[in-house]
Amino acid sequence: MDPTAPTVGVGPAPQPWPDDPRFDPELLADGDHRNVLDRYRYWTVEAIVADLDTRRHSLQIAIQNWEHDFNIGSIVRTGNAFNVSGVHILGRHRWNRRGAMVTDRYLHVHHQPDVASLVSYCAEHELTMVGVDNLPGAVRLETTELPLRCCLVFGSEGQGLTDELAAACERLVAITQYGSTRSMNAGAAAAIAMYHWALAHAGGPRDEGVTTAVSDASSLPAHAKPGSIG
Repeated sequence: MDPTAPTVGVGPAPQPWPDDPRFDPELLADGDHRNVLDRYRYWTVEAIVADLDTRRHSLQIAIQNWEHDFNIGSIVRTGNAFNVSGVHILGRHRWNRRGAMVTDRYLHVHHQPDVASLVSYCAEHELTMVGVDNLPGAVRLETTELPLRCCLVFGSEGQGLTDELAAACERLVAITQYGSTRSMNAGAAAAIAMYHWALAHAGGPRDEGVTTAVSDASSLPAHAKPGSIG
């Protein structure tokens, strides 16, 4: 470990501790070095999820998991950053969580065994399925306004969307590229697509003060204000 690297998080909280059920006594005693916003320091996972649930975006995402794709974790982590209301793992139940950096704990993750089950879920929840892939018939993402109630569907690295999944989507969008590569990394494409949705539909009053890494920390113990490290 690099001794000069900055320390992430905060150390043990000094007594007296806040009288607030959102705080985790073990984290208060031992310190909190999780990769969470400062406003969530020392909070339990359940308290963080409950707070996120009060302002979830209507966006949901679905990811093919036919080949245990290493990109799935990265896409899930980005889904957390955009506070999506649901993540769907399509195919195998087990998925590569390494890139998620435990951010899946703060999300509602659903397993869909096949395309039909995903289509049924989206129909029941009035979500428009939008496939993200550079396939024939896809329109430019940058010239498209994505629906508010939307499920962005991402394929596996290399393979992309299967024919069955592409056909199930109500529309297809592609990210315009200007280099020599035929396609970009699936995790990068997912981040671009989610950001494009957020530009149109996020950032309203309920998102005030929570769209940056430094946000309201008024409920933190004094030594754990934004910018503090343990």
